[in-house]
Amino acid sequence: MSAEGHAALGTARRVVLKVGSSSLTKPGKRGATGLDADRVALLADVIAEAVHAGREVVLVSSGAIAAGLEPLALRRRPRDLATQQAAASIGQLLLVEAYAAAFARHGLRVGQVLLTADDLQRRTHYRNAQRSLDRLLGLGVVPIVNENDAVATDEIRFGDNDRLAALTAHLIGAQGMVLLSDVDGVYDANPTKGPANLLSVLDDESALLAVDTRGAGTTGVGTGGMQTKLDSARIASGAGVSVIITSPEHARRAMAGERVGTFVPARGKRPSQRLFWLRWASEPRGQIVIDDGAVRALVHRRKSLLPAGITGLTGSFDVGDAVEIVGHDGRAVARGLVAYSSDELPDLIGKQTQDLDADHQREVMHRDDIAVL
Repeated sequence: MSAEGHAALGTARRVVLKVGSSSLTKPGKRGATGLDADRVALLADVIAEAVHAGREVVLVSSGAIAAGLEPLALRRRPRDLATQQAAASIGQLLLVEAYAAAFARHGLRVGQVLLTADDLQRRTHYRNAQRSLDRLLGLGVVPIVNENDAVATDEIRFGDNDRLAALTAHLIGAQGMVLLSDVDGVYDANPTKGPANLLSVLDDESALLAVDTRGAGTTGVGTGGMQTKLDSARIASGAGVSVIITSPEHARRAMAGERVGTFVPARGKRPSQRLFWLRWASEPRGQIVIDDGAVRALVHRRKSLLPAGITGLTGSFDVGDAVEIVGHDGRAVARGLVAYSSDELPDLIGKQTQDLDADHQREVMHRDDIAVL
């Protein structure tokens, strides 16, 4: 299955390629970090080769803050948000200029798409991002997606671009995703600290969850690590996207579908945009607590949520907001779009549908609007 999966990724029409800060930068003056023009050029070469072969590639690229360190004479990534935003506002220009020049050598144009988590948490913004990326690809442009670090706050950050890459892969209907890392794949131990074996295939969700990434760390210029890549692979593969995790040195071979790095095959069918957004991109505005019978009905029989199964609620939400559904033990079991506000719902808790007036005999959440976790 691994060989077939790799080959399928190598012919995938739409692919997301994600690169982190540490793969784009080099030591600079006074210990600062600057963009490595050779690494940027190599990445552009790989993507241009795929595009000229008739494929569509979205590049999810970190590096804005790292690129802004040297011009600001900063020795390391700042910890405070304001300085991070200042570095990003300068570095983003340098990063896109470097990409534009590198792709121009191949006769290709690039387009910048800056997102915050809030853009994907809002359903209308989510659809707008989808339309924008689709149109750029249709025009033969290479979209370069990055978190908008110059305006993002701690409360509305993706936290790392690995997760953003997975969300983007589903957003554009990609068939494959390549995550570039400091190491050439996922190992069963830290390869920098002793013997370790490359895990060439992680073929199901339990295998992804079982990998121990403690001690892997980061380089100091990025925010991600191997754990975030595994989380990203879990999101993407569960949404029908095949994933390869490897190093920039193997990027061309990964894009060609050769057996490099760690391969994570697509699992199951691709969920609808609505259900994927609900599960991975929406921000719950509150919680609804349900009894064991309602848990079984939602999870195993995929039924709608009715007032009779509700035992409590928390938070403040309006009609149409995303709300988390939890069991009596506090464990989240689903997420859905609610048909009542948090002001209306308390009067309906525990009541049978036939006991409600005509205006309140609809489901609290329809099964088509529930994503089981």
